[in-house]
Amino acid sequence: MDGGNESQLDAGFNTPDLCSLCERGGLGVHVVLGNEACDLDSMVSAIAFAYFLTKTSPDQKAAFVPVLNIPRSEFPLRAECSFLLRESQLCEDLLMFRDEIDIHELHRLGRLTLTLVDHNVLPRGDAALEEVVTEVIDHRPVERQSSPGCVVTAELVGSCATLVTERIVQRAPNILDKQLAYMLRSTIVLDCINMIPEAGKVTPKDTEYVALLESKFPNLPPRAAVFDSLQKAKFDVSGLTTEQMLRKDMKVVTGGDLRLAISAVYMKLEDLLLRPCLKKEFEEFCRSRGYDVLVAMTISFSKKNEPFRQLAVYSPHSDLRELVSRELEESEAPSLQLEAMDSPCSEISAYRQENSLASRKKVLPIIMDLLRAREAGRAAPERSCRPWETAAARGGGLRGEASRDDRHGGGRPEDACNDEDVQLPPTPMNSLVEGCPLDGGLPKLTPEAILEKFNQMATEGPSDPASTGRR
Repeated sequence: MDGGNESQLDAGFNTPDLCSLCERGGLGVHVVLGNEACDLDSMVSAIAFAYFLTKTSPDQKAAFVPVLNIPRSEFPLRAECSFLLRESQLCEDLLMFRDEIDIHELHRLGRLTLTLVDHNVLPRGDAALEEVVTEVIDHRPVERQSSPGCVVTAELVGSCATLVTERIVQRAPNILDKQLAYMLRSTIVLDCINMIPEAGKVTPKDTEYVALLESKFPNLPPRAAVFDSLQKAKFDVSGLTTEQMLRKDMKVVTGGDLRLAISAVYMKLEDLLLRPCLKKEFEEFCRSRGYDVLVAMTISFSKKNEPFRQLAVYSPHSDLRELVSRELEESEAPSLQLEAMDSPCSEISAYRQENSLASRKKVLPIIMDLLRAREAGRAAPERSCRPWETAAARGGGLRGEASRDDRHGGGRPEDACNDEDVQLPPTPMNSLVEGCPLDGGLPKLTPEAILEKFNQMATEGPSDPASTGRR
């Protein structure tokens, strides 16, 4: 995006001086907090709404601060966020991350006010902060308890940025310029899968505000170019270490004494297996986090933009590796249609997954059923202790390590087969890993498909106005 007609977003926040201001006392801090996934929608919604509050609030004794709800060290894993900041000419150094501001201390001092964007319930570790939440803007179903001191704006649109745009347009249209419009419109376009109705994400309100931004700023880059660039950045793992690729999009499940991590890796499995010292990196990754088994689901794309999935199962314990591999091979609900591949070492089993529609969301229940069966004693072969495990760890160190992860993630108990989301927060919406409507590739728009859609609409009759925007 060219630099003409750009806003002063970077001058709208005093985040670099926030700590010193707080130390001097007297300053109220109004934090606009995104969710723990810190995807593009969460980041842009926090930045844009904090800027809106800075420009419109009558309270001149408060600092309005957008806070990205991850440590700064995790930000390189959000490639689409970094990309949009660069394209928007907004300096990353001006952002405030969760590990750079002690929100709980500000609360204890009575100087904190919270606005939540792109989520409406705080995690258990932040539950004490609920009493200072004064506003919520979210595009998910509301799960929080109603409170007279909290204004909730919630609507099932495709992107939270749509609701933030609506607020700005309705109450402070004068602060909207090309830079801010570019960030908001780019986020909505990515969340709504390039505004393609067949993808099942876009709603009439998303379309309305994207069109409005484009009418006000006709020189914005074409939608398709923006979507393709952000999508490419989102799946770019170049420059990441093996550890970072595994942590970028990871879930953890536990059952009894077994902990298993399943990571989505955005590259061909052949390329992953060729990485130097891969066995050592897998071993260190599992050892440092207490994982018994690691499943890597790789995702790449054909020339027709159709997803292609492959699987690798790693464990230094042959019995556990074979147990998990056999369960995946023999699964019928769904059938993964696995085909064995060559592997560089015996500790890694590699497969082509012919059923490309079986996303991680569909693979996880297979593994969780196995863990339940193992915990019940129906499929629990004896195993030797971990090569890296000390006598103290065998006496319960794994639970201790898990409890530290739990504290990091909000203090959730480690129940049997609990989906912990250790280290990283839940997978952002629209991920191909989580069964997005694009699991089968981009929609194929043919005259036949369009005609069939119109015939279906004619058969169903007019839709219920109350349901508009909720499909």
